[in-house]
Amino acid sequence: MNAIVTESVAELAGLVFSLLAAGLLTVVGALIESAGLANLLAGQSTLGLWELWMGAIALYAGVYMLGYKRLVARVASPSN
Repeated sequence: MNAIVTESVAELAGLVFSLLAAGLLTVVGALIESAGLANLLAGQSTLGLWELWMGAIALYAGVYMLGYKRLVARVASPSN
């Protein structure tokens, strides 16, 4: 019984951590994209393009890698 509770708590902690990390990366990626677009429109093309690239990487990691591949797969998979 104790092993089942420990596994459930560990699984829930991993799920919560993945959810928080995905949300944080998504918000940070959107903010970086916004700053990059503002810098690009202000004429600072090098910094703007770099920020757009970094924002795209953060959005990819947050939305796709953590959000879709990890969270959706974990929640949608049937429990054993």
